[in-house]
Amino acid sequence: MPRLVAVVMAAGQGTRMKSSTPKVLHDLCGWPLVRWPVEAALTAGADAVVVVGGPDRAVDGHLPDGVDVAVQEQARGTGDAVRSAASFIDADDTVVVLSGDVPLISSDAIRSLAYAHHKGDVPATMATMILDDPGSYGRVVRDEDDHVVKVVETKAPGDATPAELAIQEVNTGIYAFTGGPLVDALGQIRADNAQGEYYLPDVLPIMGKTRAHVVDDPTLTLGVNDRVHLAEVRALAQRRINAEHARNGVTIVHPDATAIDVTVTIGADAVIEPGCVLRGATSVGSGSTIGPSTTIVDSTVGDGCKVL
Repeated sequence: MPRLVAVVMAAGQGTRMKSSTPKVLHDLCGWPLVRWPVEAALTAGADAVVVVGGPDRAVDGHLPDGVDVAVQEQARGTGDAVRSAASFIDADDTVVVLSGDVPLISSDAIRSLAYAHHKGDVPATMATMILDDPGSYGRVVRDEDDHVVKVVETKAPGDATPAELAIQEVNTGIYAFTGGPLVDALGQIRADNAQGEYYLPDVLPIMGKTRAHVVDDPTLTLGVNDRVHLAEVRALAQRRINAEHARNGVTIVHPDATAIDVTVTIGADAVIEPGCVLRGATSVGSGSTIGPSTTIVDSTVGDGCKVL
C-alpha cells in the first residue's frame, strides 16, 4: 500500500447552525465535530492527516498532536479546500478526502475505501450511498460501463436538471485519489457554476475513470448542516460510545438515558444507572456503581466505589 494521507475539509463557518462558533467546533460527545474524522483517520493508519481550516485558524488547539493544518484563505468551495492542502500531498500517495462535518465515518470505512482504491487501478474512487430521499446531496452520474462520469451539485437552482435530481445514488463527499493526478486536476477545475465555487467532484472528468465504492451503512456518512442534524448524529455517536463500553464489560442499565463523553474511561464490572452524565476527563474504576441521575465532570472515581 502507498502512503495514506487524509485531508479533512473544515474551513466552512456553517451559517445554518445559527451560531458564533464555527460548525466543526460544535461539541459532539466530548470532541468537536472535526476531531471525529481526524481520529478515525489516525486509527485507520493514516501516515499524515491534514485539516483544511479557514484564515481565522479556529481549528488550532482542537486537534491531536501531529496533525497538520492547511489554510483556505477564502471560502471558494471543496475543490479549493483540497487544493489548499496540495503541498502535503506526494505523487504516489493515496489521498482520502473527508469532511469535518461528517463525524461518524469509521476507521474501517476509511481503510476499506483506501484498499478499494488501491485495488481498483483508477486515479479516483468515490464513496457513494443510495438514499430514498437524496435531498441536497450531489447526484452521481454513471456511464454505460458503470464508471462515474460526474457528480452534479444541487446547492442552487440551475445546477442540476430534473433528470439528474431524480438520481438516488449520491456523493458522500468522501473520496480516495492518487496524489499526482489529483493535484494536476485541481489546477484545471473552474468555478463556472451558480455558486461560483470550485467543486471537488469536477476533478473526476479530468482525471479519467472513477470507480464508485458504495457505503452500506448511510449513518457513517451523515453530514451536520444544522442543530437538528447535530442532535441526530449525537444520538448515533452516543449509542456507539455506550455500546463500546458494554462490550468492554460495563453495565449501562438504560443506554438511551445515559450520556457518556468519548473521552471517559470506565473499568470492567462498573454499573452506570439511568440518568447519568459523565463528561470530560472522567475515569470510573472497576466495579464501581454510578447513579442514578448523577453528573460527574473531569473527576476520578476509584475501584469499587458508589456515587449516588
